[in-house]
Amino acid sequence: MELNNQLKALADKIEQLKDKIENEESTKHAFVLPFINLLGYDSFNPTEVVPEFTADLGLKKGEKVDYAIFQNDHPVMIIECKNWREDLNVHNSQLARYFHVTHTRFALLTNGIEYRFYTDLDEANIMDEKPFLEFDITHLKESTISEIAKFHKSNFDIDKIVDNASSLKYTKEIRKLINAELQTPSYDFIRLFANRVYSGRLTERVMEEFTELVQKAFNQTISERVSDRLNSALSQEVEKQQEEVLEHEEEVSKIITTEEELEGYRIVKAILRRKISINRIVHRDTQSYFGILLDDNNRKPICRLHLDGNKKYISLFGQNKDIRREQIHTVDDIYNFEEQLLQTIDHYEQEVIKTPIP
Repeated sequence: MELNNQLKALADKIEQLKDKIENEESTKHAFVLPFINLLGYDSFNPTEVVPEFTADLGLKKGEKVDYAIFQNDHPVMIIECKNWREDLNVHNSQLARYFHVTHTRFALLTNGIEYRFYTDLDEANIMDEKPFLEFDITHLKESTISEIAKFHKSNFDIDKIVDNASSLKYTKEIRKLINAELQTPSYDFIRLFANRVYSGRLTERVMEEFTELVQKAFNQTISERVSDRLNSALSQEVEKQQEEVLEHEEEVSKIITTEEELEGYRIVKAILRRKISINRIVHRDTQSYFGILLDDNNRKPICRLHLDGNKKYISLFGQNKDIRREQIHTVDDIYNFEEQLLQTIDHYEQEVIKTPIP
């Protein structure tokens, strides 16, 4: 939950500041370093985060990647940053060179808003062409946050992330294909379904007809599944509300207001009627105590009576709503606290006077 809140706070910050960020260096400091920090790494500790990490390739000297995350004195992830306005698609090859030279397991390409995580699933020490995890930090889903959490310093496990990366990568590609087929079904996709339900020859006219039928069938199926899930959620909510009502009714049924409590209530009214109308004094009985309120308002408790146990008490409320419990032997002892009860009413009435009229 903490990471979720931190990511949301960073996303809000990005939305507020991005139009004022003019270059790559500002993007690093305003957007990328805070992201590294919320993953649990200390950007000021050179044993954890190394800026301008050397990535020389052969005769090509002076190559440096923006940041390298270290674990046990070895780089486990390199990070290449670009201005938040830049398109990341044109920078893959540069990051791939760095990946090969540094012998790291993960590479991150980011402009502070879009994040693309790479590894070497296809060929060892050769960065994959496509990222296994990518997201826009300003539009995060819960499932994505759980994947980001795996890169947190406290959770970081290379083998587990690599094993999961394969599933993420191919699931993402399959979802892209499904979305593409749903929007514009391919010939092979239409033929797959037509072959299974149509016994005749698949002429051009038949394929045109099935193109419309397949799209229609998929749209109906998706709509019905969404509707079913909504109805299920609504049904669960109704059941939950019914359970809460039953629990409340069961709780209320356990409350028994005694004649002694009502006698205490009448005594409090008799004391306070000199200050206010008795119609403003109401009682609410609970399982724990018999409460007496001003104006039927929970924020204006006058006192509470505890008369069900072996010992009897009255709880009085001070100016700051602090509670003082006093033992009584009979309800008639409530008269001994006349001054305190009247002071409580005075306090509430003064609050009303001090409240400015909007």
